[in-house]
Amino acid sequence: MDKVENTQSIPEMMARMGEAARRAAASLARSNNEQRSRALQAAAAALRAREAEIIEANNEDMVAAEKRGLSGAMLDRLMLDADRVEAMARGIEAIIELPDPVGRVIAEFERPNGLNIQRVAVPLGVIGIIYESRPNVTADAAALCLKSGNAVILRGGSESFHSSSAIHRCIEDGLTEAGIDRAAVQMVPTTEREAVGYMLSSMADTIDVVVPRGGKRLIERVQKEARVPVIGHLEGICHVYLHASAEPGMAENIVVNAKLRRTGICGAAETLLVDRAAAADLLPGVAAALEKKGCEIRAEADALAYLPNAIPATEDDWTTEYLDAIISVRVVDDLDQAMQHIATYGSGHTECIVASDTAAAEQFFAGVDSAILLHNASTQFADGGEFGMGAEIGIATGRIHARGPVGAEQLTSYKYVVRGNGQVRP
Repeated sequence: MDKVENTQSIPEMMARMGEAARRAAASLARSNNEQRSRALQAAAAALRAREAEIIEANNEDMVAAEKRGLSGAMLDRLMLDADRVEAMARGIEAIIELPDPVGRVIAEFERPNGLNIQRVAVPLGVIGIIYESRPNVTADAAALCLKSGNAVILRGGSESFHSSSAIHRCIEDGLTEAGIDRAAVQMVPTTEREAVGYMLSSMADTIDVVVPRGGKRLIERVQKEARVPVIGHLEGICHVYLHASAEPGMAENIVVNAKLRRTGICGAAETLLVDRAAAADLLPGVAAALEKKGCEIRAEADALAYLPNAIPATEDDWTTEYLDAIISVRVVDDLDQAMQHIATYGSGHTECIVASDTAAAEQFFAGVDSAILLHNASTQFADGGEFGMGAEIGIATGRIHARGPVGAEQLTSYKYVVRGNGQVRP
């Protein structure tokens, strides 16, 4: 797919894509799970068959990204190799095995007048997905939208344009083989920012919901400019809280994994909170394990007493999504102060408590209002695949419609189906 160079044609091009997506959505609504699964299976096979082509396209993106000076974390998000291509194919196959989210009877009841009423899951319609860096989102998003009977317009980042285009061709192969309208999964063929602006401001008649997946600047723009509903999160400022009852070895393992397994994902821990009563026992060992792996520690005054190699933290550190091997550390008086810190500085994404005291964990679950809460497990489990969803489009931190990992089931709405035998309203 070649980039569109004539920016004057973008509104016309986007309008045509929207109209085609709307027609495809109507067709998909009449399809069945078997037909959609055939398309996905063929797409997974195409990913494997075109592995060399995908990696070659990714190499082109990587060279350009390195010249632009992208950070190591961003380059890691962008990079594809044979294992990651295979992971995309397996992710699609996992989505195939999920129950059909369309047509589910969510609730059923009968009224005293004999009317039978069902609440039935239906596709959202046409979804616009705007994302950056990670080309695997192309496969994940397309598969989840197809599984849930939605048409989708994908707009990937400029840094991953060639990679995403190569992956999109595999999805098109699957659609063709299953006899599904290729407009069911379209990719915007330009990196011009005008295309994003048009999607957000001028396609309310053809796009039902927008899902942004990327950095703070992208998501702020989407939330500001969109004229359709948005499912997304602004930042992933995730916390690990070490309760006084935390077992030291477990605390060390969880913190290191939560921060450093992959620093560039939204579920990576950015702040460590430690109970004052256990700081002397927990902080030195945890800090040594982090420093051994090259993690920079920024600590407030009370934590500095236990961390001689740390850098003094500033107020900005509590609201910074580093996406890098950096962590901020604070000593708190107790569980209440830990929860207050999260309420003040958190982004509503993912929080973890490490504690042997299960009552403290339940209090944490009740008192912290974030999309994902974990007890004695790494924040890096904040992932649709780890939740058994096969993949995800993103993590939603809002409270309307979807929250947490957004998988196929979360990409449905519902309608009411009412069956009677001649009833009329008096």
